[in-house]
Amino acid sequence: MSLQVEDFRQEITAALKSYEKFIVCVEKTPEEFLKSLQSLMGKAIQVFENRAAGLRHGIALDRHVTIILSETDGSHPLCGVYFNLHNPHRKKPAAETP
Repeated sequence: MSLQVEDFRQEITAALKSYEKFIVCVEKTPEEFLKSLQSLMGKAIQVFENRAAGLRHGIALDRHVTIILSETDGSHPLCGVYFNLHNPHRKKPAAETP
């Protein structure tokens, strides 16, 4: 099976619509988010296609999004796009402060 990022256009479009409507993020514009999502999808596909025997998932994530591709009985894997909630006002642990 040779998957491409374009194979998941529907999932990417739905995630982008949710991002634009519900997600408040000062770090990425919708255009930057789309590029990030496409890059993560490519990484998830690579992990999924090269997973070890017996594993069913391909996962890629950054600070804002997690993409999971899961093996199914069909020809196309299931795709989940999850937003990682982050609070920019959260206090950093003492070890992280300069």
